Amino acid sequence: MPKTDFTILNRRRFLGGCAAAAACSACPSICTAASPAIPDVKARVRLVFAYPPKPIEGWPYLGYDHQGRAAEITTRLRHACPEIDFVTSAIANEAAGKEVLAGDRDIDGYMVFITGIPASAHRPFAYSGVPVVLVDDLYGGTGAFLSTYPDARRKGMPIAGVSSTDFKDVAQAARMFAVRRKLKESIILDVTNRDVSASFKTFRDNLGPTVKLISGQELDGFYRKADRAEGRKWAQTWMAGAAKVVEPTARELEDSGTMYVAMREMMAEHKAQGIAVDCLSLFYGNKLAAYPCMGFFQMNNDGLVGACEADLQSAATMLVLTYLTGKPGYISDPVIDTSKNQIIYAHCVAPNKVWGPKGASNAYELRSHSEDRKGAAVRSLMPLGPMTTTLKFVPQRKTMVIHTGKAVDNIDDDKACRTKLAVQVKDARKLMGGWDYGWHRVTVYGDERAALVMFSDLAGFAVEEEG
Repeated sequence: MPKTDFTILNRRRFLGGCAAAAACSACPSICTAASPAIPDVKARVRLVFAYPPKPIEGWPYLGYDHQGRAAEITTRLRHACPEIDFVTSAIANEAAGKEVLAGDRDIDGYMVFITGIPASAHRPFAYSGVPVVLVDDLYGGTGAFLSTYPDARRKGMPIAGVSSTDFKDVAQAARMFAVRRKLKESIILDVTNRDVSASFKTFRDNLGPTVKLISGQELDGFYRKADRAEGRKWAQTWMAGAAKVVEPTARELEDSGTMYVAMREMMAEHKAQGIAVDCLSLFYGNKLAAYPCMGFFQMNNDGLVGACEADLQSAATMLVLTYLTGKPGYISDPVIDTSKNQIIYAHCVAPNKVWGPKGASNAYELRSHSEDRKGAAVRSLMPLGPMTTTLKFVPQRKTMVIHTGKAVDNIDDDKACRTKLAVQVKDARKLMGGWDYGWHRVTVYGDERAALVMFSDLAGFAVEEEG
């Protein structure tokens, strides 16, 4: 497998370049140009076109131009998905399909288009255990598709299905392979003094990212060497952009800016796309000189991942969202209010560019960290009205939990964490009664459920609907 080809740059350019992070305009569903740290890799996907071996009565009709249709689809996908290297095959029977599977190397997955029936050439791919997107080319392969896709899913195959006249749905499915490839080339730093490395292999095997264990002392060492003048500039930038500054002093914000510089320096050294810090334990234990909250705020605005409390599940979820949607995830401690049929997502870290690095900014306030009333944190006043999608990937159980709702309020209450986004949900009581997989969840703006379910299907993750 080819190694990641990272853009070569020094740490100062890394820090500056990441502030200009943005989603790729050619591929709006994937943040391919977000930051110099994003892996510059291409997925390799084989397009398989399955149809009868000779002209025969059936769908679409006798004499249909299958080769012409295959050429059209290939051209459109190459144009829509420049982040993928497509190779193509026309397969007429199951034996030929098995031969292709046996001979392939370094393939990230298959997109199998059934363009005519009767046909069986798609079956070896559907049951191979290799990630497959099975596509019904409407009015061409429908009978074969409907008899195979549900059965393969029931058998636990990593398979996603597309049956749509909108070509954007086909392109979106193809891009899942690019997301998966980027995840495999990504690194998350887990900063903690606890021994949690036993779970790292599960993350790698089931979701993709490599996790590196970093001690609190190592991060503190980067902090001690970080450029305080640069940290001061970040503090000034945050103060200038804030609607108001409540508790934090200029010195506390300068410390936070310096911690941000330290984390980015450390990420540059390790070529990491994400960082999760055991912030509460390390700060309460005087192992860190400043909270990482403001640094996470900046990273999540800029297209990278900063996650609280060394929560690797949430960090990995946020990385999936960055690559899949180009938008940041908001990690939170959800609180349920059944009287209003709402869930409130509360935390002292939140982005203020919920639509991605090039999207609109919402207002924010600079506050202290809530629990101990120290340091600097953010209260983000997030947009109200849009749909939100809240989820978490749990690699240890190969499960994604998910629910959706509508953003309705920014709660102003001095209790608990600073940012409190209230979301109207379908059934808050049912959500309360079925909460599992830990407290934290990750929220992204927009209704991203369909894309996330497709990603989960392709990754072989079960999907559990909450509420």
